[in-house]
This record gives sequence, C-alpha cells and structure tokens, in this order.
Amino acid sequence: MVDRRPTSGAVFLDRDGTIIEDPGYLHRPGDVRLLPGAREGLRRLANQGWPLVIASNQSGIARGLYDARAFYATMDRLHGLLSGAGVTIRAAYFCPHHPDVTGPCPCRKPGPRLFERAAADLGLDLAASWYVGDRFRDVQPAGRFGGRGLLVSRDPDGEDARRARDASVAVVPDLIAVARAIGVRGA
Repeated sequence: MVDRRPTSGAVFLDRDGTIIEDPGYLHRPGDVRLLPGAREGLRRLANQGWPLVIASNQSGIARGLYDARAFYATMDRLHGLLSGAGVTIRAAYFCPHHPDVTGPCPCRKPGPRLFERAAADLGLDLAASWYVGDRFRDVQPAGRFGGRGLLVSRDPDGEDARRARDASVAVVPDLIAVARAIGVRGA
C-alpha cells in the first residue's frame, strides 16, 4: 500500500506560454521551443527539490484539432529538451475540454480537478504549492487551495498581469525569476 498523505508542495506549471512558446494549439513535437530562461529556471527549482507538475488546458482536443496522443508526443519532446539539464517533470495533467464545445467541467483551469488529482496521485500538499502560468486562470487555483501564485508575463501592462496584481499575485518575466521568487538559492 502506498502512503498518499501530503508530504510536500509542488510547483504547478502551465505549459504553453510559460515553459514553451505558444503558437496556438501546439500539437507537433517539432514545434516545441523552450522559452528563454525556462530550462535554467526549472533546473534551479528541481535542484532545490521542488516537484514540477504541469497542469494545462488543451482545448484543441475538444475542438478536434488534435488528440491526447499529440499532447503526450509534445510532452515527450519537452522531456527530451529538459533532461539534459537534469530536469524531470514529475507528472503532467491536462483538461481536454472547452466550455463552448463540451460544456463546463471542473478540470479546466481555474477549476480544481487537475490539482486535486495531482495531490491524490503524488501525495502533494496543495496549500504548500506554487501555481505558475502566463494567464490569470493559471494562478487562480493558488487562492482556492491556500498556495501562492506567480504570473509569468512578457507584457506587464496586459490584462492578465493587471488582474494578477489586483489579486496580490506577483508578476515576473520568466522562470528564472520564478525560481528567485520562490526563494531558490543561487537563482
């Protein structure tokens, strides 16, 4: 029997626009491109023992633009790009729905289901976790679970950045700044 009591927090990361470029409905592994600072920021977090967990909305699946196999293929490419830096993504969870196509669901961020599944599967403490993404909806779960959020934005005057600041969520330019904000030594 596996003990599933929460043992630690994690860093929950949105994928597209946070770790990798977001060309829109990314589904081809050859199109996966790391954002500046992503590899180094994730390496610093991993070296400090933070479990890295991806939580991603993938509405392209609901829209019939690609399927779950394409999501996993792009994840395999991402794993390959990060493994040379000693970075392991502990798990990846995704919502394949979109309210205009499939109706509302509890797994589409900012809904709780992806995070609750990760907590149950991996024994994570959601209140001790960080919620990181490039959209306000990516960081909103921090408030629900008592964790902390960080918005990664290259547009500090944009709508998502404004909403984040209004909710007392820090806005940072990249994942190196995320590692610094979380307090990683040497970041």
